[in-house]
Formats: sequence, structure tokens, C-alpha cells
Amino acid sequence: MTAELKSTTEGRTMVLTLSNPSQRNALGPAIYAAGIEALNGAEGSTEIRSVVIVGEGAWFCAGGSLQRLRDNRREAPAVQAESIDALHNWIDSIRAFPKPVIAAVEGAAAGAGFSLALACDFVVAARDAIFAASYSNVGLTPDGGLSWHLARALPRQLAGEWLMCGDRLGAQRLHEAGLVNQLADSGQALATALALAQRLNERAPNVLASLKELLTEAPGATLAGQLAQERDHFVRNLHHPNAGIGIEAFLAREKPRYP
Repeated sequence: MTAELKSTTEGRTMVLTLSNPSQRNALGPAIYAAGIEALNGAEGSTEIRSVVIVGEGAWFCAGGSLQRLRDNRREAPAVQAESIDALHNWIDSIRAFPKPVIAAVEGAAAGAGFSLALACDFVVAARDAIFAASYSNVGLTPDGGLSWHLARALPRQLAGEWLMCGDRLGAQRLHEAGLVNQLADSGQALATALALAQRLNERAPNVLASLKELLTEAPGATLAGQLAQERDHFVRNLHHPNAGIGIEAFLAREKPRYP
């Protein structure tokens, strides 16, 4: 079965389903390209307010196909470099996408599947889900931004342990470390992610876009630089029509309804 990325909608949420069940939803160039195309379309849509990424069947994503990696060892290094660049373009597009992206993890997120989950703004995981930075188990190093995300979220020693040892990590441990937002019963990660998406869909889209941009820029900014960015976003959003809707609804003790 050919790997593909299926796109459906649930209300104002676009659901992207990694579909390669015979290989535990292993990633590949076709999925990367489809992911970028889907996000580009959703960015310009006023109907789509959020995105959920989920795996088909019992797994979220096993990462890259080891069979394809084995074959690429017979090719020039540029072949694999091009494939990784395609993955990284998708990771970049998720980070730059101005709407919330939620990973709904069942089963396991391994290798680049772990990277993909951490690239999302929120992670919802089944309580029995497993995460694994399994690259070192097969003589490889991370791609997809995994080292970047872990180095910023964890103490150096812990990030090193997870990357170098390649152990299977339970969702509860990631929740305690702040890398998983919500735990769900087995089989309920997608439903829980959609409920979270619905909460986000009811908020002002321009505000969520500003918050995502501020959070992305903050780690590399000075305090003075971040204060200036907060000022500019605040003023811009105050003069957006949605601020009028939100303020008036709050003063009237009503729920705001943003177009």
C-alpha cells in the first residue's frame, strides 16, 4: 500500500491522517509534500481554524522507513539529504503555520514520528502510548528537529539520555516533563485532540496566530526584543475587530463569537 496523507474535516478542524499502516505509518517524501500542500490550503481558509495530525490504525508514526533508508545507502548522499530537506520543509511549515496544530498519538511515535509530534503546538497522547528517539538504536542521529525540541525542553543530561540510549518512553513520563499536554484513555487520543481543537476554534484566530509567533520567537530573543514584539502584537490585536467582539462580550458577560 502506498503511503499517503489523508485529509478530512471535523467542524472547523482539518484532520491529517498518516496512512501507511503496513509500515506503521512510516513517513516518506509523498507524505511530506502532501503535508505542506494541506497546510498551505488551510492557511488561506477562513473555515479551518486548527489542524490535528493522527496516525491510521494502532500507531501514530514509526518514523522513516528502514527499508528505504537501506536502499538510500546505495545511492549518493545527496539522495538522503534531499529527502531529509523535504521532511524539514514540512516541519518548518508546521511551526510557521499561523493556526494551532495538535498531534493525537496512539500506539507509538518513534524516530521522525517523535520529531513530528514535538513539532506540533500541542500533543495529546493515549496513556499507553510510547515515544522513542530510536535513531541511535540503528546507528543514526536525529532529524526533524528532535534534538532542537528536546534540548530546549529538557535539562541537557536528560535530553542526552533520551537521544543516546533510545529507550521507549511512556506518555506519562513525557506528560510529567511538559512535552505532552493531555493524556487520554487508549483509543481516545483523536477524540480528546478534537475537543481541544474545538476549544481553540472558538478563540480569536488572529490572537492564536500572534501567540504562536511570540512563542516561536521568544527562545532566541532578548527581553528587550521580546517586549517590543509583545507591544506590537498587543497594539495590532487591540485594533483588530475581534478585540471589539471579545471586550464587549466580556463586559456583557456573554461568550464571544468570532467570525
